Amino acid sequence: MRYLTAGESHGKQLTTIIEGVPARMPITPDDINESLLRRQKGHGRGKRMQIEKDLVDITSGVRHGYTLGSPISLVIHNDDFKHWTDIMGEEAPEEDKKIRRIVTKPRPGHADLNGALKYGHRDMRNVLERSSARETAARVAAGAVAKIMLKQLGIEVCGYVREIAGIIADDSINLPIKEMQEVSEQSPVRVLDKKIEQQMMDAIDKAKKDGDSIGGVTEVYVTGMPAGIGSYVQYDRKLDGRLAGSVMSINAYKGVEIGIGFEAARKNGSEVHDEIAWEEKKGYYRKSNRLGGFEGGMTNGMPLIIKGVMKPIPTLYKPLKSVDIDTKEPFTASVERSDSCAVPAAAVVMEHVVAFELANALTETFTSDQFPKLQQELERYREEIRCF
Repeated sequence: MRYLTAGESHGKQLTTIIEGVPARMPITPDDINESLLRRQKGHGRGKRMQIEKDLVDITSGVRHGYTLGSPISLVIHNDDFKHWTDIMGEEAPEEDKKIRRIVTKPRPGHADLNGALKYGHRDMRNVLERSSARETAARVAAGAVAKIMLKQLGIEVCGYVREIAGIIADDSINLPIKEMQEVSEQSPVRVLDKKIEQQMMDAIDKAKKDGDSIGGVTEVYVTGMPAGIGSYVQYDRKLDGRLAGSVMSINAYKGVEIGIGFEAARKNGSEVHDEIAWEEKKGYYRKSNRLGGFEGGMTNGMPLIIKGVMKPIPTLYKPLKSVDIDTKEPFTASVERSDSCAVPAAAVVMEHVVAFELANALTETFTSDQFPKLQQELERYREEIRCF
């Protein structure tokens, strides 16, 4: 499986094309829309979320509620484009008409300046429109298709917030994944620890009042993945490495941990590795899960635990200093619409990015032209490794 996205933040639409989804898999627009609407929620979100009502239009690859095996194209229309037609339209402007909202002052922390240098753009709107986190809506749409597949294969995925602005959730909270999904969905900051929910919201409100922004840590928890998915034989086939790369590709993410992650550097080996046990009913398992469900670049049958570190959004209402690329004079960086904290929404994005990598790994490992055959082969494999 693979996908491409296209579209600009204030352009006509975002488009996702997904290739490699097995034929005969049940799917509906409502399944995808649920994910898109979840991405728009969260305490601290900006005004853009009140403007756009992200709903998907499936334009190919699905017929009568089932995938065809051909590429699936998904379209998310930007309702706000009607206010941006003269700025973002594809037609050349009239000779006597000046283009509005040209950007010559790069914002620190954004792709503006580097993108302008790379592609030769004097108007950095050509960069910021595509580098915007608005593109993550298209990635969530792709991940939603993957989540539909995983769910029907007995694999559940849940993304939630572990930390915001140094306020850390209690990591001893141990809930069944269905309950995790419910609790995080009901929380305005997508946290499982209700005791710190208000503290996080207060921190977000303070940052907004101060014209600042704050970041945090998101976590994705996955159950149902069988052991042996991924491979140790080549660097680019190690599934934990591929997951880390996909998480780091999300806007504003600056770090990834698997299991206890960086904490492993401060512990002895006896406190890091997970002892192996066996029971007839469930086969091989680990007595602990400090390695987050991975060993040797492969899943080991335990729940997957992946953390991502999101920096504070760099668009600030008390902007940092920058330099105008035309005049070379110092200026205060320009302000586009922004969130004071997008960590709760980012948890949803990370959840879907992880889901796509897992679905992709399964289609690489098992027969994947027809979804019913994939289901059958995966069940046979689960039974085979249980009795191994």
